[in-house]
Amino acid sequence: MQLTPDELIYWQFGFIKLNATLVYTWLVMAILVIGSKLITRKLATGLARSRWQNLLEMVVTTLVTQIAHIGLEKPKHYLGFLGSLFLFVATANLLTVFPGFEAPTGSLSTTIALACAVFIAVPFYGIHEKGLQAYLASYTEPTWIMLPFNIIGELSRTLALAVRLFGNVMSGSMIIAILLVIAPLIFPLLMTALGLLTGIVQAYIFFVLAAVYIAAATQRIEQKSTTSH
Repeated sequence: MQLTPDELIYWQFGFIKLNATLVYTWLVMAILVIGSKLITRKLATGLARSRWQNLLEMVVTTLVTQIAHIGLEKPKHYLGFLGSLFLFVATANLLTVFPGFEAPTGSLSTTIALACAVFIAVPFYGIHEKGLQAYLASYTEPTWIMLPFNIIGELSRTLALAVRLFGNVMSGSMIIAILLVIAPLIFPLLMTALGLLTGIVQAYIFFVLAAVYIAAATQRIEQKSTTSH
């Protein structure tokens, strides 16, 4: 029994490997890109709308509302990044319903890459909103002594974000594999349904945490600016 899709190698030339993580990551990205093109090519503004457009609008509206509730001003400004994270993780987890599909989120390399994207996005949005000097100065709040602790906190937060998603996805796959051996008919169906729900929850948690980290960075700067005035 393989623990991660990294272990499933389809092609290898020297140290270059084409494993299931890469293949299914590209597949998920292709589904999202092609699906978005097909849904948005004939958008309607009236009451007569397709079911796919209604679904897309519902997802977008829900994500924008959640971003606003977290405390980020101009939520549509962050929708592209945070929405992409949610849709990628959710789609990757939901596709596990198809036999043979290996969720790329079950690979630590994928979850680390997603967490690194969040790690880069936090200072990017912070600097974009308040400027480089104000953002860097926020790491010395309330005193310069906190500088190394704030940096360690950023790094540990990124690691925790990656390990949390990887551990939850991998453990779910292992449980289903074990139940396939014990009871190959009934339990796997129940666990698959539970796994789909868990996959959506994990995508939502990853999305919310990323939004919270960005909000914390911008609000920390805003609080400093307010105090100085």
